[in-house]
Amino acid sequence: HNQHIGFQLLKLYFSIINMFLGRRKIQKAGDVKPTAFEENCAQELYNIEMQHTGLKADLYPLHITAAREITTDGKKAVVLFVPYTQLADYHKIQKTLVEELEKKFADAHVMIVANRTILGKSWKRNPLNKGPIPRSRTLKTVQEAVLDDIVYPSEIVGKQTVLRTDGNKTMKVYLDPKEQVQLENKLETFSAVYKTLTSKDVKFQFATSR
Repeated sequence: HNQHIGFQLLKLYFSIINMFLGRRKIQKAGDVKPTAFEENCAQELYNIEMQHTGLKADLYPLHITAAREITTDGKKAVVLFVPYTQLADYHKIQKTLVEELEKKFADAHVMIVANRTILGKSWKRNPLNKGPIPRSRTLKTVQEAVLDDIVYPSEIVGKQTVLRTDGNKTMKVYLDPKEQVQLENKLETFSAVYKTLTSKDVKFQFATSR
């Protein structure tokens, strides 16, 4: 009986250590405490790092800064926000990493989006800032970059803005048809995530192969 209690305590000890180690996979700005969902995402990243030998070395230095769950029409998306400086390193392992994460978050599509700072009018008003806003930091450029992040590793091959009958605009985004089989069931989720992050309507479809 004592042996059983000892074993249970040991299991509890290791699970606490594991949770503590998982926390290093999320680093939020300032002293903001991660939400329970963000801690869960960080833990899953840590578990993959420990269990997947092919990802371990590449995943070790990486972390997330936030995570959100977005649900629309019964479809779920998990969006992991990562430091912009780490995006290229995430891209190297993204295909395998997303496949592993989607096993953990059943029925959810996982996307990785970089944190980018938008510089607005207050930046222009600061006398210390000379010249125009750097192009990579304007609202339009940041929103275009978010589109690229959402669909990665697929590529956007064309865009078209359509004026709807109610006077609002919808952007049509054409994806590389090579990816149609893998991404067909993700198009609505892409639109929902983009709308949540930017308040803009986008319709994703595959370009017709010529």
